[in-house]
Amino acid sequence: MGNRNIAFSPPDISEAEIEAVAKVLRSGWITTGPITKEFENRLDKYIFGNEVNRVVALNSATAAEELILKVLGIGEGDEVIVPAYTYTATASAVVHVGAKVVFIDSRKDSFEMDYDAVEKAITPSTKAIIPVDLGGVPCDYERIYEIAQNARDKFSVRKACDGGSALGERIQESLGRIAVIADCAHALGAKRRYKGEWKNAGDIADFSSFSFHAVKNLTTAEGGAAAWREICGVSDEDIYKEFQLMSLHGQNKDALAKTKLGGWEYDIVAPYYKCNMTNIMAAIGIEQLNRYPELLARRKAIIEKYDEAMNEAGIWHTHHFTEDVISSGHLYQTRIPGLHEKERNDVIARMAEQGIACNVHYKPLPMMSAYKRYGWNIKDFPNAYRLYENMVTLPLHTLLTDEDVEYVIEKYMEVVRS
Repeated sequence: MGNRNIAFSPPDISEAEIEAVAKVLRSGWITTGPITKEFENRLDKYIFGNEVNRVVALNSATAAEELILKVLGIGEGDEVIVPAYTYTATASAVVHVGAKVVFIDSRKDSFEMDYDAVEKAITPSTKAIIPVDLGGVPCDYERIYEIAQNARDKFSVRKACDGGSALGERIQESLGRIAVIADCAHALGAKRRYKGEWKNAGDIADFSSFSFHAVKNLTTAEGGAAAWREICGVSDEDIYKEFQLMSLHGQNKDALAKTKLGGWEYDIVAPYYKCNMTNIMAAIGIEQLNRYPELLARRKAIIEKYDEAMNEAGIWHTHHFTEDVISSGHLYQTRIPGLHEKERNDVIARMAEQGIACNVHYKPLPMMSAYKRYGWNIKDFPNAYRLYENMVTLPLHTLLTDEDVEYVIEKYMEVVRS
């Protein structure tokens, strides 16, 4: 076919997004405002089926996860269970709030945590479990909730007077168990069969975080969102207001409210953070959401072509579509039988020589310097390491043509055979 230049994951930006951004720039209102609120409402309807005011747009998924932990009142002295096989944002947010990260190995040949190990890791200090919907494939939330329910006798509410928060205390009391916080950074648009019913990512866990980074299926350049399910006895309005306070310095009025006649005065209720989403970012997100069904359909078509080739060659790959899962198709991860880390790196280098950018998702966190300093050792996570050592992630994005996909498959098979 001749050499091509195939990027790993470029953003798919149409003229609609460009026009929407230009319109916002001309409006004079470029920070958080009515377009951001519209994007939140659109996400609300997309995730929950109607506008229930359970989504807040922020500047990243990392900020979303950190604020979720803060809203729950989780902090110093608490423990949060996190998979070892994930990106650093899943764990760093836990560190940011002062809690202890408890890493769990993967199940054999699976991106999901070893749920038996999760059960054994729970202590009276455990306040949350953070499963990761890696590649856009939702985890087994029925099993995760079962674990949380079975550990109710170990669970204690973090009181506001003991360093938690008043709202967090109310939420924890209502749940009466360890909180389930989904890392849905890859999973917008994914579905999982849950208790016999198809549920959207974001409408399964107690709280969920989404990413709209430049490489994600739906992008706002940077950006993210937090979403939550209905919590008995706690109003969605109270939760939404707390996220707003925490994302805007603890200021009790946003910029839109302050523009109302005579409405300049405001209070700072706590020295919080600055991680709001702008109108510019939200304008991109709205147009991306308009196009999202066709973007997901294109990803599925590419995955089907990859699956056919990998199955024929006997190469392990992510299973995006099963009886219980409809993936968002964010990543296409493969594993080459018999290869180790050095040979895998050589495969990626050889693909690059053919003009094809590949990647690895992920290098387990216990291999990273930041987490080694906390005493974690990859030797304690053999399944996660085995996933990593022969992993090659192929390009999967909506700018790939059918010819590009055929080229990637052809060159990958040539390199693997060699």
